[in-house]
Amino acid sequence: MEKLFKLSQHGTSVRTELSSGLTTFLAMVYILAVNPSILSASGMDTGSVFTATCISAGIACLCMAFFANYPVALASGMGLNAYFAYTVVPTLLSQGVDGDTAWKVALTAVLTEGIIFILLSFTNFREKLVNDIPENLKYGITAGIGLFVAIIGLKNAGVVADDGATLITFGDLGTPQVSLAIVGVIITGILSHFNVRGYILLGILITWIMGMFAQAGGWYVVDLEIGNASLFPSFSMEHFLPADHNLMAFDFKWVSENILEFCIVVFSFLFVDIFDTVGTLIGVAQKADLIDENGKLPNAKGALMADAVGTVVGALVGTSTVTSYVESSAGVANGGRTGLTAATCGVLFLAALFFSPIFLAIPSFATTPALVWVGLLMLSSVKNVDFEHDVADTVAAYLAIILMPFTSSIATGIMWGMLSWVVLKVCTGKIKEVTPIMWVVFVLFAVYVVKLVASPVM
Repeated sequence: MEKLFKLSQHGTSVRTELSSGLTTFLAMVYILAVNPSILSASGMDTGSVFTATCISAGIACLCMAFFANYPVALASGMGLNAYFAYTVVPTLLSQGVDGDTAWKVALTAVLTEGIIFILLSFTNFREKLVNDIPENLKYGITAGIGLFVAIIGLKNAGVVADDGATLITFGDLGTPQVSLAIVGVIITGILSHFNVRGYILLGILITWIMGMFAQAGGWYVVDLEIGNASLFPSFSMEHFLPADHNLMAFDFKWVSENILEFCIVVFSFLFVDIFDTVGTLIGVAQKADLIDENGKLPNAKGALMADAVGTVVGALVGTSTVTSYVESSAGVANGGRTGLTAATCGVLFLAALFFSPIFLAIPSFATTPALVWVGLLMLSSVKNVDFEHDVADTVAAYLAIILMPFTSSIATGIMWGMLSWVVLKVCTGKIKEVTPIMWVVFVLFAVYVVKLVASPVM
């Protein structure tokens, strides 16, 4: 262990690293319940998504451990999975793509993104791009994604409902889903206050257990026609060996006939993943004192390669983009400093394969507290946004924050945030502050807008 992970050099021990890996796993294992719930909205089989989530997370964590020796865990990214299920697939369906093809096209885009990232990981492009993005816009993007993830969770439980007059309104508090989801959020907050390890997971489990009591008492009624499945696990061999699977479920035929539309999907995935991964890496690395004296992140290429390989593996087995998790900071707070923390988390994800009946019985309203709380963690970056000094920085961050949840599209928030920043810099006489990489981004998004006007896509 010492030779592999240089434990003494980082002032840690095997015991500390193992316990830190467990802490990180408990902080992010909610993804095993949330990811199948979200991706099932695209038409994918929940059991297969669960298996793919475990395998891709396990392999990606091991890659992080051995490529970069960082205590950072990875799994299917929140926000990225929502973009996959609630933006890409519905848009493809609206264009006439059939339901069985739409999610396969989206998986093909994830595969392509991962391959591009593997190639880019040999260069400094990803680091250069993120370094040249204005700080205000970075914080705005993170906060916007937080709101987007939160509203998805609220909609899943019915806390936020459709309204003909105001678009959205508060849901029916008399339903167990709405009431228990709200109680679950409060319980998660209480657990967080008392620094309970794995409080996000516990919030899910407690909400789920309350739902079981509601079902046993007759308040929650099982009705598959309206989506109310039983909240009690049902064990069978089918859970361990799903009849259906999403292994290499790609559709290159549609891609070959719709190259431009496909490139736009890939481009959006690329941008969201870039901000998610690099931002998380820097944040966790700062907490773990891994940033060098020049403010650089050593072994950054190895860390980014782990993300890229994880994404390719995820696409091959059937899940959305794999990325670094901010919950890794929980393990770092516990003392984790090396890749052994990530490796421990990876092994636990692989072991979770044997407990699929439990995770798949967790209802979407029980995962609402996790989604809302992750949204809170991401929204906290808004406190770093400077709303006073520069109109370009202010407007760009503001548009990123409001457009993501209000348009149900992460890509839309990023696009208009960047476009507005460049335009305002030019109009206010600060064109010299626009870096070459931002000009490239501006041109790419401008081309997309022209295409959007001519033929609406995502």
